[in-house]
Amino acid sequence: MSKDRSDIYYWKCDRASAFHGTSDYLRDQSELASSLAHALERRFGDRISAVAAGSGQGNHRTFTAELDGKRVFIRTEDGAEADNYFAVEAAVTARVAKLGVPVPETIAYDVSREDVPFAWQIIPFIDAPDLNSHFKAGTLDWTDVAPAIGRAIATWQSVTAPGFGPFSAAKAAATGELAALHPTPESYYRLNLAKHVGFLVRNGFLSDAEARSLTGVVDAHVGVLDKPGVLVHKDVALWNVLGTPKSATAFIDWDDAIVGDAMDDLSLMGCFHERDVVRRIVAGYEAVKPLPEDAAPRFWLDLLRNMVFKAVIRVGAGYFKRDAKFFLVAGGGESLEQTTRRKISEALDGLEKGEYFT
Repeated sequence: MSKDRSDIYYWKCDRASAFHGTSDYLRDQSELASSLAHALERRFGDRISAVAAGSGQGNHRTFTAELDGKRVFIRTEDGAEADNYFAVEAAVTARVAKLGVPVPETIAYDVSREDVPFAWQIIPFIDAPDLNSHFKAGTLDWTDVAPAIGRAIATWQSVTAPGFGPFSAAKAAATGELAALHPTPESYYRLNLAKHVGFLVRNGFLSDAEARSLTGVVDAHVGVLDKPGVLVHKDVALWNVLGTPKSATAFIDWDDAIVGDAMDDLSLMGCFHERDVVRRIVAGYEAVKPLPEDAAPRFWLDLLRNMVFKAVIRVGAGYFKRDAKFFLVAGGGESLEQTTRRKISEALDGLEKGEYFT
């Protein structure tokens, strides 16, 4: 039976087996590969062949195969939570694709766990690197790429659904409909916030005084988020955009998509990049639709909430100990921990001082 993410603010830190990436799944790689190959053969017969382990980072172990003579990419979800968000991804990307945003088509998926005890998803194999590889190589041309990202964010915001937060996977699997699980933007924003802040205090990332200050700032400003929700990718970042140094050719990994605030995806780009980049992204956004009048406080609130959950992941998964090869480490003399602390401070300052964000 499909399960919903009603107690999840963000999957990677709120799932029961948080922080493990793909290292703590129920089946080993060879068992999973064998079961997957047999399941796909039963589904597609001789239309599918050459199922092999793929490369990827994140929550899903991945594979490649040939389906009807074309190479495809396969993700599996084998966690103990029996998460079924592949059904949501299929419904979301179908709607986004109709808007002209380049996203992978969901060719097929199975979240029933009736044939095999895990979920799987098939999408086309896209033979292009992610933009983070160009960024880390120093070849990314923000002049073209940043406005393209902004235009895409503004475009997919025309997808709406009732509620806020994660979508119901049960409803998506049963009917293809999209409906989120929380009644108000504040109820979603505050979901697990005290737990996240408490985790950061217990692990020495925040002091008690810093935690009280952060919570007080949220209390003072959170009401500004009381606006209609829009589709939010919730993990829009350069490693989830494929393309060339001058173009964005595919927006991938919609497995954290939610209904949220219109400034949320813009703030997520602000979690990783400085104001000059955000300014260019916003210019692309405004070429499609205007920013809301209260864009600034909403941007800072979203940035603050996103940096809090990202800090939880980074502390819990030991990301601050990784070297420059790690995909999150941008270099430039500032450590990931320093960047994380600075971004939280910028969000608090932006709210308290009424600053604009570009």
